[in-house]
Amino acid sequence: MISQTDIQHARILIVDDQPVNVELLEYLLTSTGYKDVRSTTDPRVVAGWHQEHRFDLIILDLQMPGMSGFEVMDALKPLEPDGWLPVLVVTAQPDHKLRAFETGARDFISKPFDPIETLTRIRNMLEMRLLHNRERNYAARLEQTVRERTAELQRFRSAMDATADAIFLLDAANAELVDVNDGACRMLGYPRGELLGESASRLGLGEPGALRAQAERLADYAAAIGPARSPELHELELMRRDLIAVPVELYWQLLQRPGQPAVMLGVARDISERRQAEELLQHMAHYDSLTGLPNRTLFFKIVADAISVAQDKSRRIAVLMIGLDRFKNINDSLGTVLGDDLLRQFSNRLVQTARIRDTVGRVGGDEFALILTMSRDQQDAVNAANEVREALRQPFELDGHQAILSASIGISMYPDDATDPQSLVKYADTAMERAKQAGRDGYRFFTAGMNVQVLARLDMELALRRAFDNDELRLHFQPKVNLHTGGFAGAEALLRWERPGFGLVYPAEFVPVLEDTGLVVRVGAWIIDAACRQISTWLGDGTGPVRVAVNVASRQFVEGDLEALVRDALARHHTPPELLELELTETSLMSNAERTITVLKSLKALGIKVAIDDFGTGYSSLAYLQRFPIDKLKIDIAFVRDITINPNDAAIALAIISMAHSLKLQVVAEGVETRAQLEYLRRSRCDEVQGYFYSRPLAPEALSQLVRAAQPLPPAPGEASPPAQTLLIVDDDVNVLAALHRLFRRDGYQILTAASPTEAFELLALHAVQVIVCDQRMPAMSGTEFLGQVKEMYPETIRIILSGYTGLEAVLDAINRGAVYRFYTKPWDDTQLRDNIRLAFHHYWLMHGSGKLAGQPGEDVTALPTLQEVK
Repeated sequence: MISQTDIQHARILIVDDQPVNVELLEYLLTSTGYKDVRSTTDPRVVAGWHQEHRFDLIILDLQMPGMSGFEVMDALKPLEPDGWLPVLVVTAQPDHKLRAFETGARDFISKPFDPIETLTRIRNMLEMRLLHNRERNYAARLEQTVRERTAELQRFRSAMDATADAIFLLDAANAELVDVNDGACRMLGYPRGELLGESASRLGLGEPGALRAQAERLADYAAAIGPARSPELHELELMRRDLIAVPVELYWQLLQRPGQPAVMLGVARDISERRQAEELLQHMAHYDSLTGLPNRTLFFKIVADAISVAQDKSRRIAVLMIGLDRFKNINDSLGTVLGDDLLRQFSNRLVQTARIRDTVGRVGGDEFALILTMSRDQQDAVNAANEVREALRQPFELDGHQAILSASIGISMYPDDATDPQSLVKYADTAMERAKQAGRDGYRFFTAGMNVQVLARLDMELALRRAFDNDELRLHFQPKVNLHTGGFAGAEALLRWERPGFGLVYPAEFVPVLEDTGLVVRVGAWIIDAACRQISTWLGDGTGPVRVAVNVASRQFVEGDLEALVRDALARHHTPPELLELELTETSLMSNAERTITVLKSLKALGIKVAIDDFGTGYSSLAYLQRFPIDKLKIDIAFVRDITINPNDAAIALAIISMAHSLKLQVVAEGVETRAQLEYLRRSRCDEVQGYFYSRPLAPEALSQLVRAAQPLPPAPGEASPPAQTLLIVDDDVNVLAALHRLFRRDGYQILTAASPTEAFELLALHAVQVIVCDQRMPAMSGTEFLGQVKEMYPETIRIILSGYTGLEAVLDAINRGAVYRFYTKPWDDTQLRDNIRLAFHHYWLMHGSGKLAGQPGEDVTALPTLQEVK
């Protein structure tokens, strides 16, 4: 409806060339309440004014000079797109009325004016015009709204289709699909039309009742609190067209507009990759990445589950902890890549030995574990342990290298040893360590005594940590002696622990604990500092310069700054660098060869000496040996212990000495405990020795006294006089020894007698022997066996069998191999035997003499022409 106010505020323009008419109409309108009335006598301005003010009514006279009313209407038509001219014409001529209507006028007023008629027609015209405007504006607004809604829907559709997520629009009242986006079609593999024909429950969105309840909850929440700021996420699986489930993360929103049905909007995001990542992380958290076996975390869980089952079914469980022996040596020498390959190969073999119901896991670097569920007989655990050991017998192929491993296995039993997973695995680990200590390649069952020892070791570990802070560590020094001069050549620093209540503790008892706990790096730094301090003390108290060798652990290279540590210690105590010597094992040298070379060269530039300790027991490369800036090689005690009786040990020691001298390196032998070992090494041109034969490790004060006393080694036998012709007689019959000694004494030989091969080996080490006469039948070793070993160790000797034993096969074989020079039988003819021994010495001097004729000074004292004269 058009109100009176709207009519009275309508914009009215009066156009007439007669001012009196204009004034009359203005008065008529304003006096009846019209507020916005304008007028003009110039028809030419009408179109411009209308364009500017948009009049609701134009009262137009048709007869005007310059521009008629008809022309004015023609000018107004372009300004009214719908052709509705708000023109009320004023005319006195009836024939102009029809033409005015045809031109676009809506009504007319006849002259002269009738006020009532005029006001009525004006009011009717204004109502029509305002109604027309309102209708036109409403249509325009409606059209604009449609355009905006269409654009909004297009943007919404574009946004829906652009997202990778799947969007579902459901009618909240009946839970039926209203629309979906392209993402939903792609995710579920449906065309849009076919997807809209499916039910929400068929797609996995939920049952209709549940969806309606969800819509009600969202509506109640919105009514009470407002729209949810963070939608509630649900994880579920939607069903594709090909019946493959798609894991998604879904949330619902309720769209409510006044006067429109509520719509449920669901947004689903494919979380397949996230699920896979979660599963991968879960797998990585519980499985070993190298072997694919359960790791320590999962293994404990499996043990717990196995215990639960065993409790219900009254079964026993065995946990086998398997440690690979000497794996670290292989890993250090061949590298971690081949080491990893070795672990993979072993894990495959271990899995093949396990039964279907058993579980294999990797619980540490080179440690594996096996869970056995079995009957009451623990023999199953023994069989499993032996199968694991047998699986290691075949060599492992590692990129052209062959590696042979053994395993130490510890076994704990449920319920015998423990009833919880932690204790059961710990006890198996304890038993495994005991198997390693027992010599490796074996198995041990856990016993209560082992647990006592574990607790004792833990107590030692705690005491060691206190020992460092309480200044309980000491250095003792084992002297070295120079075999060329017989004089003192330096000392090796050896760690001791003065443990309260226990006395002096030796390294073999606590150094393994230092290495396991990592304290070895800290203690190693203390040893270097203490050694430098002691060297300076000896220099200051008159003892003199003492070169001290310090062992450097491999972890000091890996974890510490060895160069800076040594430099600081030297500077702090003003220690001459040439008096400090560092001893490193082959393994520590090879663990990071290039870095080791760089560090050692820097230390060598300071004047520090470098030695390789325990040479021959590691995995060093001879190619690297030339590059390392070293000064000495130390022969390990393992090769020195039996050097006088074991040809293999002797050959290794001689090879090390020869190789070292060819590389201009000195050689030190450690563990020399007998005079025979000393003399053998001295004759083999070893440079220095250390061991209990010369001195045990001494406290600093005792070493100072030894250095001041300057007590030399005893001279080598025969060193003071020209070497005598020495005959060694070996026979377990003392009567035979006495008879032969009397027989050969008249010929001027130095005669040595031995009642056993062991005694003979010691005499050979102590003396330069040219001829050996040996009985064939002796309890510990036959004569041919003894002389065969002598040939390897002392190939220049002349070796003779003297025996009444008639079995000649072994003797002839020894002669053919060159182990025996001659064979003589018992009883013997004195004259003939003396002549034969004289010929043996003559043969020796021909082979090993200086080339002089027999009988000349310094050569064979027996001349051939006089052989017949000797009786």
